[in-house]
Amino acid sequence: MGSGIAWSTQSLVNTDDNWRRASQLLATADIRVGGGRPWDMRVHHPATFDRILTQGSLGLGESYVDGWWDCNQLDEFIARILRARLDEQVGRAGWLWASLKAHLTNLQSQSRAWQVGEVHYDLGNDLYEAMLDPTMAYSCGYWPVAQTLAQAQEAKLDLICQKLQLLPGMRLLDIGCGWGSLMCFAAKHYGVQCVGLTVSKEQARLGAEKARDLPVRFELLDYRRFNPDGEQRFDRIASVGMFEHVGHKNYRAYFDMARRSLRDDGLFLLHTIGKNRSGAGIDRWIEKYIFPNGVLPSSSDLALASEDHFVMEDWHNFGEDYDKTLMAWNARFEDAWPSLQGRYGERFYRMWRYYLLCCAGTFRARDNQLWQVVFSPNGHAGGYRRPLL
Repeated sequence: MGSGIAWSTQSLVNTDDNWRRASQLLATADIRVGGGRPWDMRVHHPATFDRILTQGSLGLGESYVDGWWDCNQLDEFIARILRARLDEQVGRAGWLWASLKAHLTNLQSQSRAWQVGEVHYDLGNDLYEAMLDPTMAYSCGYWPVAQTLAQAQEAKLDLICQKLQLLPGMRLLDIGCGWGSLMCFAAKHYGVQCVGLTVSKEQARLGAEKARDLPVRFELLDYRRFNPDGEQRFDRIASVGMFEHVGHKNYRAYFDMARRSLRDDGLFLLHTIGKNRSGAGIDRWIEKYIFPNGVLPSSSDLALASEDHFVMEDWHNFGEDYDKTLMAWNARFEDAWPSLQGRYGERFYRMWRYYLLCCAGTFRARDNQLWQVVFSPNGHAGGYRRPLL
């Protein structure tokens, strides 16, 4: 594959020095350049390390997609880099600028909120139907006893329903409902009525088809515009894999909407990826190519943003299960690729493979977490008890 950037190796005077420096850094993570183990790195372009050392994660991902380097086990390669904290030693200037921009400007304003739907979730339902399980749940599965992706996703959906203590006749609001996996499951198995919000036209269209015989309604709407007067009250609210698109400037608005839409005796479950440190929630490659304007919260972000709105009843971390989920998605993507190749092309294949396996590595290294947090407006009557699952 050819380079996507017109760089001349003659103009990169530090190539040899950077090659040595990068090789030494990788060795601290037990990664060899040109080695024969699955997680070792095979470099095809002499300017690869100039790009990576200068641009950090953005350069690492872009150079891989451009075919400048390869690795048989990308997930383990990334996990080793993160465990050795090599990400903290390269490309920091670009990361600092991205973080500063996210804090100074509202990258997730109402006018920009639709970008992630158009760029990511509207890519093609054929891609997602091939990659995901039959429910099309596009968030972390729950794997304590599951043996397959479908079992893990059903276990996750049931876990959410039990944590919310759903009962027949209740009304459930799903903020960022995707293709409706949770709403359809809750309607079928718990007898509830559901309303889901999404900024993806394709999710709303296919989701409505899948839920046509169920008491489930999709609304193509930004969460900030929903229920502005608080006239609608729901017994329960869930938000699964959507908070990553909210952004620091909008955390309070998000919790404002959830509070005005929830009954005083209700429960709210928030399921989100999170970071270990505040301010560390932006990966430049993921933000540029996969999830525009995406920012991962820290635990303190959640705690501060929910203050004066909710009592935090329960906090559950099962981040390691996302490693298994992503590896299962990648296996299904690889199996389906021959039927997808004609539409998406080889460059997309390298980008999507890098996305799935890179993310698996972040959870394996415990650099990313997966949290389910249960809130109540005033403290759950009689105390809240998490189901034993």
